[in-house]
Amino acid sequence: MKRIVFAFFSVFLLLMACQAQEIDTVNEFANAEIPVEQDKYQTDPIPAGKPAPVEPQDATINDGSFAVSLLVECKVLIDNLEKLDKNKRELVPADGVIFPATNVTVYEGESVFNVLQREMKRAKIHFEFVNTPIYNSAYIEGINNLYEFDAGELSGWLYKVNDWFPNYGCSRYQLKPGDVVEWIFTCDLGRDVGGGAVGGEQREE
Repeated sequence: MKRIVFAFFSVFLLLMACQAQEIDTVNEFANAEIPVEQDKYQTDPIPAGKPAPVEPQDATINDGSFAVSLLVECKVLIDNLEKLDKNKRELVPADGVIFPATNVTVYEGESVFNVLQREMKRAKIHFEFVNTPIYNSAYIEGINNLYEFDAGELSGWLYKVNDWFPNYGCSRYQLKPGDVVEWIFTCDLGRDVGGGAVGGEQREE
């Protein structure tokens, strides 16, 4: 009888150990970070309903044209002038608007970058960018002589289209008729302008 009880108790302990190991395995699986698949330009998955990026080398620009709205502003700097060097403060317009919301012409196949570059040149507004092959896009360093990092290490230019801050570069966002494009200066990686921690940009773009 004692042998039977001992054998039963041994099996019970073995089963308990197995269950404990299974629970640990399940917990490890539940707590494990599921890797996010990025494309070759380090772009996270695009939110449902938002346009996928179009690579600049794949875009075909046609003669057909349409209008979009373009705005460039740095309103956040009005309340953060102390973060700028004194010689930069005079560059911030009283209302924070560098280029007011304007309907501009876009040619079929053009990107957010294409229209910004053309309109800044046309308006004689200082504009500087650098191409970033790792993101397959231009990165806007400065507009109106206001540059990234001018107002702190988290400051710089972000873009928004139809109230969405895209998670890819401006050269990869192909415009459509009626789009509303906004270039906005941030002092806090977008958190201070409704974009969460956007990162890039745009580089985080």
